[in-house]
Amino acid sequence: MRIKSLVFIALVLFWGIPAAASEGKILVAVAANYMMPFAEIAAAFEKEGGCRVEPVFSSTGKLYAQIINHAPYDVFLAADERRPALLFQEGLCEEPFVYARGEIVLFSGQSDFCSRFADWMEAVQSDAVRKIAIANPETAPYGAAAVAGLREAGLYDTLYDKYVFPQDIGQAFQYATTGSVQAGFCALSSAMTDEGKKGCYFSVKQAPRITQAACVLKRTQNREAAQKFAAFLLAQDSIRIKEKYGYR
Repeated sequence: MRIKSLVFIALVLFWGIPAAASEGKILVAVAANYMMPFAEIAAAFEKEGGCRVEPVFSSTGKLYAQIINHAPYDVFLAADERRPALLFQEGLCEEPFVYARGEIVLFSGQSDFCSRFADWMEAVQSDAVRKIAIANPETAPYGAAAVAGLREAGLYDTLYDKYVFPQDIGQAFQYATTGSVQAGFCALSSAMTDEGKKGCYFSVKQAPRITQAACVLKRTQNREAAQKFAAFLLAQDSIRIKEKYGYR
């Protein structure tokens, strides 16, 4: 038993993750794009008598890598369907389910940015846009969607020198709001926050919509609470919150 405890402590120290859920708490791995709605959903869940929900936000690929290396999460909210499906195939989670569908936009923290261009394609090709943030497409599904949209528009290769690749979609939004870049491919949900409303955005119709799946991990030590929270993600209160941020 002591050996198992030492291994668990080592995992927590290695990943820099809070200790796994004990009774009355669950630890949830959450894709960075879902940060704002998740905070409200978790608060609503707790208010209705659910256990305390402690999130860790990062890119889907990074969270997936942590999970397969035994990070102590109870529930995983990905920004794609592929990683939860892989975990299910590997016997590491219960059957995944879709909890949200989102979209990518080109966002700028400059309030007059969108009035200067006809659409996002004109904007990214402008000399006034020197740097464009794209979340790492290897680990961030929203970054991969941005790349797909650029390729569909025939612009990806010609603009490569402008790209900056932060680790996740939350950082891409941060770069755009602080002016580190003139524009960034961000989640629509970020553009609909109070901070996002200070800037403006273009829809990127060429990019695919992003279907996001979640799952309860089989190693959870608080299965009943984890399953209860997973069910709450599809409840009417959660639906109202996610719709407020542009998710379907």
